[in-house]
Amino acid sequence: MPITDRAAIKTDWNSRGFSCDLWQDPPGQRWEDYVHEVDEVVIVLEGEMEFEVEGEIHHPQIGIELFIPAHAVHSVRNIGAVTSRWLYGYRIRR
Repeated sequence: MPITDRAAIKTDWNSRGFSCDLWQDPPGQRWEDYVHEVDEVVIVLEGEMEFEVEGEIHHPQIGIELFIPAHAVHSVRNIGAVTSRWLYGYRIRR
């Protein structure tokens, strides 16, 4: 069952070594060709998002986690008609 409770997601991600922050994008917003030095996880809470990771397109359902490995070229696009809300977390280096 998809999880959309922000506190529960934060607790889970923190226990797995990830941060947890909220991002919002207006309709049509695009973030193209990003690369991070650490793994990233995302969960869409509201809206319709498209994630392209190393050329593979993903349309995660609300509450379903998507993993983006370190060094992967990725893009994020709000392809819906409403503002999207999504959580993202980076692996915390210790």
